[in-house]
Formats: sequence, structure tokens, C-alpha cells
Amino acid sequence: MAKSAKTRKNKKKTKKRESKQRFTLRRLGLRLIAALVITLVLWIGWCFVTLPDIDKVVAQTRQPSTMIIAENGNEIYNFGSIYSEVVSPEELPPYMVDAVIATEDRRFYSHFGFDVISFTRAMLVNLWHRRYVQGASTITQQVAKNLFLTSNKTIKRKVQELLLAFWLEYKLTKEQILTLYLNRVYLGSGTYGIEAAAQKYFQKSSRDINLLEAAVIAGMLKAPSRYNPVAGEQRARDRAAVVLDNMVKTEKITDSQRQNALKMTLGPEKVYTVRGGRHFADWVYGDVNSYIGERDSDIYVATTLDQTLQQKAEKILQDSIKAAKNRNVTEGALVILDKSGAVKAMVGGVNYNKSQFNRAVQALRQPGSSFKPFIYITALEQGFVPDDVVNDSPINIRGWKPENFDKKIHGEVTLRKALRLSLNLASVNLAAAVGRGNIIKYARRMGITTPIDNTPSMALGTFEVKVLDMAVAYASIANGGYAVWPYAIEEIYTKDGYQLYMRTPDEPNRILRESTVENITEMLEEVISSGTGKKARLPFFAAGKTGTSQDYRDAWFVGFTDKYIAAVWVGNDDNSPMKGVTGGGLPAEIWKKIMLEAEKI
Repeated sequence: MAKSAKTRKNKKKTKKRESKQRFTLRRLGLRLIAALVITLVLWIGWCFVTLPDIDKVVAQTRQPSTMIIAENGNEIYNFGSIYSEVVSPEELPPYMVDAVIATEDRRFYSHFGFDVISFTRAMLVNLWHRRYVQGASTITQQVAKNLFLTSNKTIKRKVQELLLAFWLEYKLTKEQILTLYLNRVYLGSGTYGIEAAAQKYFQKSSRDINLLEAAVIAGMLKAPSRYNPVAGEQRARDRAAVVLDNMVKTEKITDSQRQNALKMTLGPEKVYTVRGGRHFADWVYGDVNSYIGERDSDIYVATTLDQTLQQKAEKILQDSIKAAKNRNVTEGALVILDKSGAVKAMVGGVNYNKSQFNRAVQALRQPGSSFKPFIYITALEQGFVPDDVVNDSPINIRGWKPENFDKKIHGEVTLRKALRLSLNLASVNLAAAVGRGNIIKYARRMGITTPIDNTPSMALGTFEVKVLDMAVAYASIANGGYAVWPYAIEEIYTKDGYQLYMRTPDEPNRILRESTVENITEMLEEVISSGTGKKARLPFFAAGKTGTSQDYRDAWFVGFTDKYIAAVWVGNDDNSPMKGVTGGGLPAEIWKKIMLEAEKI
């Protein structure tokens, strides 16, 4: 009995101790949660305190102009000059507002600045597809983002966007928010607001537009540079058809009205003279706010663009593509840099009026063999020398059997010969020897920003890159092995001369050994003098590499002289094959013509 009493006493002590431990853990947990909540509240409070002057921005009657200037002081383009009077929703045809709301924010009149239903649906869709497929920003959130904040994609900016959306909903009526949106939203070709867009695209007031024209304007909101009538009338009409379908679904129009609208005419299209450099100007303009944030004064943006070189590069590309039309080549793009990374010329396509899509910085295309120098650079960094031998022998990796362009097997060849002749088998074998992970590491260091597949075919450039990135990567060879960051903005200042931004040179950061740079430069020089790049041969120093993707879908030439680095790509937007166009042909010829002109400047 005494033992039993002692046992019960011990059990009570144990339970009491366990209860005390649980209480302590609960208390620690509550304290941790409280600390996290306080931290979150303080951080949100900080986001709120650092918001821009909201009243000041709302009070603005026009968006300040931004003049993009070439390095010689000449104007390239002036954004913000195409503005018209402010129109209120009540002045517009009812279907104009209906088209916008049906397409952009169907619950605009019922939500509080944040649409929980749309957000939840978008999240589920994105999770299902395991990638970003659908967005859920309300009109109020878009006003908050476009008017008050920079384009930086940070958590802080997203929180501020929500806080601003809630503030706008509290402070303004739905009509006032809609008025801000309709009169400030960008609608392509330098136009802001639906009145300016109606005047430019249809030569009439937004008060007088028909249902199809309203649908075209609403359709532009998704991608102004792509869906405006100047960029492509049929594409604008196709997008308008989607808007009209949305209006039928939301019961704003009948199916009969939709069918009638599709037969309507659009206002006459004006012809606008493009002075050159518009793809470049658009690219720069998209970056300005990330340098100086929102502002209330007109500004000048001094850039690195060489206007003479730009105009010559545009003409050479246009003429060359036109001459090769029978070979099913319809598009091209190029970037020219100096050794510091300054963008001296950028051509995003053969005709800006027809397509404002910038293929130099937005398109993703397979580099083909123009990627091979990264393999040989990795080998040189690991101690190989140009006269070391690599085996150009048949390969069979789980059914993948690459071939050389000439269909031959060359056996043991030196690294310099393998690169000069762009041998696929030797390059794949060398990539396996030096390690594909190491190749990716050097490609990243040199400026490739897009994903690189760690697969055997990576050695043949079967992934996708940007034209700008390829120019940057080769620039790190041209400048002696130092990292290059591309830039276009030198200075930003107001009309009164007040400086808002001045570029400071980057600190030198060596990423390649001097011996590596010397060897790869010599090897790339041989590519032009006696290899696949003979059509790029110049009467002065030049080094570079050809590139052709499978089925002739992409053709490249990337290289450098003592003055400039240039990357040239040709192909088709729909990824259709060209007729036998290789990197050693048309792109090399374009590159040569540009470098000859550049040498004269």
C-alpha cells in the first residue's frame, strides 16, 4: 500500500511537471506569435509611412514628359507628349466603360480594392499549372501601381500597392478611380489615356468611338505595345473579339451586337515617321522610374545611343532581311555595345510601326553554336590550352545522336580546330569533360540571365537566350575578362537642369584569367579568318562565332572588334524554319557591314 501511494504521488509530480512544461511551451509559442505579429504590423506600418505623397499624385492633371536623348544631344523620342483633355466615364459611350470592366475587373463596383475571388481563382490556376498563368490585379491596384510606384517587383512594393488600393477606395469614389485609370493608362505608341488613344488610332474623340473601337482600346490594356492598331490591325481586331466575348458573358451586350461590332470599321490609320531608335527608347523609358521613382516634372534622359550608328544598323538590317525574303527570313535583331557595356545601338525588329515587340531584349531564341565559346572558355580556365586534343567521335546518349554540320567524323582535333570548324561532337565531348555545371557557371558570370538546361544538348545551344545577353557575354572577352553590365542611361535631369541621376562606373570585376582571354580571342579570330565565320572577315582585327539552331530556325553571329561588340540574330517570330540560312551566312554578312560602318564613325 505504501508503495502504491508513493507511485501515485510520483505520477502526480510527473503530471504537474508535464503540465508546467506545456504551459511554458504555450507561453513561448504565444510570445513568438506575438513577436511575429508585432514585427509584421511594424513592417506594414513602415511600408505605409514610406508611401509617396498620394494627394500630390492624384492632383496631377498630366503625366510629366520624358525626353530620351542620344549621346550627341539629339532627341530620340519624347514620351508623354501625346496627351489630350481629361474625359470622365459619363462622357463616354456606355460600352467603352463596360468593355474595360468586363475585361480588366468584372467586380470593380463590388470589391474594396482587392478582389478576393479573382485572387483565389488565379492562385489555384497558377498552382495547377505550376507557373504564373493568370493575374488578379484590380483596376484600383493598377491605378496604385502605375501612378504611385516604381516597377520594382518586391514584396514591399506589392504591400504598398495594396495599401494604396485600400486608400484610394476609401478616399475616392469608384467613378473617380475609373477616371484616373482611363486617363492615365498607357495605350501604346506613346499615348496615355483613352482620349489620346482614340485621337491617334481612330482620329476621333473617345466620345464618338463605335463598339469595335471601344473593344480595341480595352483590348490594348493587356499589352499596349502588342495589341494597338499601329503594331498590327489584325492582331488588335483579334484581341477586340476576346473583349466582345467578355462583354457578352457579362451581359453588357447581346451576341447579335457582338457580331455586328465585328463588322464595324476602325478609324483611318495615320502614318507616323519613325526617326530610329524607338525600340531602344521604349526599353529605356520602361526603366526610368526604377532610377528616380515617380516625379512631377518633365525630364531629360541622356543615353549612350550613337544615333549615326543606330540609323546605319537599322538600315543594314532592314535591307538585308528584305533581300533575303525568298529564304523565308522575316525578322532580325541586333545589339551593339562598347567595351564598358554601353548600348550604342539596338534594333528590336525590322519595322517598329508594324511591331513594337523588342526582339533584342524580349525575345528568347536558341543560340546554337554561338554558345560554344563558353565551353572552350571553361576548358581554358581549367588549364586546357588551344592545342590540346579533344575527340570528335560519334555520340549516343540514350538515343540522342548529334552530328557535325558536315556529317563527318574528324577524330582527334585540337580545341582551336574544333571551335574554328564548330564541330558538334568535339564540343559535346569537351563539355562532358569540363563539366556542364561549370560551363553554366561561367555563362552566368559572363551575362547570360535566362535558364540554361544542364543536359548534353546544352553544348549545342538548345536552350533560349536574349540577344542583349549574348552581346554582354562576348563583351567580357572583348574588354579583357572583366564582368560587363549593360547600361543605356548616363544622366537624368529636369528641364531646369537639376540632376536626378548620374551614372557612376562599375568597379572592375575580373571573371576570366588573362591567359583565357588571350587564347579564346585568338581562337575566335581564327573562326573569322579561316573557319565558319569567313563572311564576317574584316580588313582589321575581328573575332566572333557563328550560331545556327536546329532546322535553321535561328541564325546568329556574335563578335567584336577593337571598338565594339555586336550580336546579330535573324529568324521568324513564329519560329518557322528559314531556307538554309546559317550563322555563317546572313548574320555574318550583316555583322560585317555594321562593323565596317562603325569603324568610320
